[in-house]
Amino acid sequence: MKKLKIIFPILLVFLFIGDTYSQVISESAKRKITIGADFFTDIWQDTPSDMDLRTINQGFNIFGMYNFQLAESNSSFAIGLGIDNHNMYSNTRIDNVRADTITFVPIEEVYQRSKINLTYFAIPMEFKVRLKSGFKFGAGFKLRYMMSSKDKYIGDVPGEDPGRTNVKRKQISNMEDWTYGFTLRLGYKSFNLFGYYQISDIFQKGKGPEMYPISVGITLTPY
Repeated sequence: MKKLKIIFPILLVFLFIGDTYSQVISESAKRKITIGADFFTDIWQDTPSDMDLRTINQGFNIFGMYNFQLAESNSSFAIGLGIDNHNMYSNTRIDNVRADTITFVPIEEVYQRSKINLTYFAIPMEFKVRLKSGFKFGAGFKLRYMMSSKDKYIGDVPGEDPGRTNVKRKQISNMEDWTYGFTLRLGYKSFNLFGYYQISDIFQKGKGPEMYPISVGITLTPY
């Protein structure tokens, strides 16, 4: 609920700013530039057998892309830059974020929340088809570089007196610096359904679980 209280105002500001700029930017410029945000949940794949995940693992991306029209068609190729943010909530914690091999261990204490957070610098590329009716379709590929990784835990800590403790640990070891995957969008005007299928693991091979996210959500593009 706290996350929704944070995300909702950000979404309103994003839509307001986008709508304001959209009114002053020419139609020609709008066709060349796309500014948008993805709001999604991650469906984590190949997680450890004793890991139970929360149903909703919310995340968001923001991006800007330049569109190159293909001849006189209604198709275009776009490339741009963005920031991607992923979360994974579970009943486990990383045993040691600086270990040579990352392992997740089930939490036996009373706890409120345990998650990892990953932030990437992204280079999205996409082929788009936009119809005169306003419907549009896009399929692409995204290359991403790891900016930060965090482990956060709220709950009891072994060896300490019971009570709520907030523990944050940064820079998880053995993360893959580069990740990549395919994207898909289908929508009408400024609203799209969004999907991202990552084909690379988040951890280096042999140094952590072979986990990767599939993201499903919506995309809003004020222009």
